[in-house]
Amino acid sequence: MIKTQVIKLKVNKTMQKHLDTLCDYCRYCWNKGLETWQLMYETHTLNKKDNPSPNERRVRNELGADKADWQYGLSARCLQLAVKDLANAWKNFFDKSQPDWGIPSFKSKKAPRQGFKTDRAKIVNGKLRLDKPRSISKEFWFDLVSYESLKMSEVKVVSIFKEKGSYYAALPYEEEVSGKTKTHQETAVDVNVGHFNYTEGQINVLPAKLQKLYKRIKHYQRVLARKREVNGKLATKSNNYFAVRTKLQKDYRKVANIQNDLLQKFTTKLVDNYDQIVVEDLAVKEMMMTHVASKGMQRSLFS
Repeated sequence: MIKTQVIKLKVNKTMQKHLDTLCDYCRYCWNKGLETWQLMYETHTLNKKDNPSPNERRVRNELGADKADWQYGLSARCLQLAVKDLANAWKNFFDKSQPDWGIPSFKSKKAPRQGFKTDRAKIVNGKLRLDKPRSISKEFWFDLVSYESLKMSEVKVVSIFKEKGSYYAALPYEEEVSGKTKTHQETAVDVNVGHFNYTEGQINVLPAKLQKLYKRIKHYQRVLARKREVNGKLATKSNNYFAVRTKLQKDYRKVANIQNDLLQKFTTKLVDNYDQIVVEDLAVKEMMMTHVASKGMQRSLFS
């Protein structure tokens, strides 16, 4: 089985600067590749004989031929893997059964998550070593240390992403898993606001620690709104505003981790103890549009 370990990285200011540059370059390659793909598709529809349809190889060659001088100082794998992801996105667009079905869109530098991929990373002495760009000397390029021990000794494609001021790495690895023994048990899950009911009882998806975090988040949001109302755009440049926003983002991250931990443990318990699991089919998007209990539904992990 292929599993993925997501680790938080300890990054100094020097590596922060370089990782941010690679994130910006990956976003540039995606947007440039999407623009080239759309132009090639338009010319193909106008004259199919002389203009072949776009694909990963043609778009990658086009971007490689139009490289600027500053691009040669950065990792070439960012461009190639960005075009590969773009080709997979167009492939999913023609398959409506995909969960993330939709036409590929341009990426914004204001998005909460920025990242890039590389397939030249290595695990050296328990640290993550990325491929060094040509424009950087060895003395300014460091191995990345994580807050937890790594579960693998080799990696193939590594995803580095930045979210809420912190840097993370998604490391896939293979692990042998024995087959699941049959339990011949059945269960049904009834979804409610605040808890899920099933055969053995119920699980509380809004524990007290989450309620406390939501109250603190509400307080921080009011503080930031008051600062913007009084000082306008200048409020976002103050140190106090930045400090409060950092606390807000930290609490949001805690909420996401607690909810993810609850769902992972609950679903693992269901799969281990039952052979047949029935979950009611709800139109969650339509229920969220009522604005009556939409906040409770969203916090209760209805999706």
